[in-house]
Amino acid sequence: MSVHFGELAKKFGAGGAVSSEDVLTLRREVWPDGRISQSEAEAIFALNRQLQSRSDEWVDFFVEALGEYVINQRAPAGYVDTENGQWLMDQIDADGKLGSMAELELLVRVFERARNVPAALKDYALRQVEKAVVEGTGPTRDGGQLEQGNVNATEAKLLRRAIFAPASERPAAVGPSEAEMLFRLKEATLGADNAPEWQTLFVQGIANYLQGYSNPNAQISRERATELQAFMAERSSGVGSFLGRMAQTAPNAFGVVFGRKEEGLGREDRVAEAAEVTSGESAWLAAKIEADGKVDEYEQALLDFLAED
Repeated sequence: MSVHFGELAKKFGAGGAVSSEDVLTLRREVWPDGRISQSEAEAIFALNRQLQSRSDEWVDFFVEALGEYVINQRAPAGYVDTENGQWLMDQIDADGKLGSMAELELLVRVFERARNVPAALKDYALRQVEKAVVEGTGPTRDGGQLEQGNVNATEAKLLRRAIFAPASERPAAVGPSEAEMLFRLKEATLGADNAPEWQTLFVQGIANYLQGYSNPNAQISRERATELQAFMAERSSGVGSFLGRMAQTAPNAFGVVFGRKEEGLGREDRVAEAAEVTSGESAWLAAKIEADGKVDEYEQALLDFLAED
């Protein structure tokens, strides 16, 4: 980070707000080479902690710049490594709380843009989103509000983004930790002034956990992505000559390696198999519903949905 950038960040934050012109200046300082250094990223976080009000332009810059640093600054691009994941958690926790909508929006957007993130960051993000929904107050990026003690339409939208993001626990589907969270939120806000969108999300989310299909190959590890990238970049033989040698020595190999002839269940069969609620899943759901000795309106809506389906 240049001394000039650090001075600018401190100067702009001194008044507790950053103007549109200030944000434009910071963008010009950060993006000349298309990369964000760690010192620049930390200066941006420090500036955000100074602010008493945060404009849409600032939040956009904060999310874009820090998302680029966390997700794409280390190879392979798109995969957050353990060190960067820990750095992000440390920066958010620096003042002991999820201090602003900018930080919450950054956390969710990392999961939406990344191909995968470390397990520790998945657990951390889930806790932060749950806490923001139950305890958070104040404006959100899209004009809505976080409200304490209930789940409004804006918070339901935030939850949906988080649990169905590509880098979430179970890509495009709901995982076990996310299903547990949905039940905790339901219990914590039962009887509150909740939006209809929350009941819809609860029903769809739990049903997806019980019946949804998720491609097991949709989310590979960062280590595997590194191996694949190294293979594609191999110069000694090249992909073309590799495929040529394979074709000469094993003419039927392409069907095996690239899945032209698939053994076992096809995708439609796997989807149908996933839709069947197992005995273990039934036991889990029964335990959740029987925990308080009664069936509330959310659980009844879920049971009706499953019966119809």
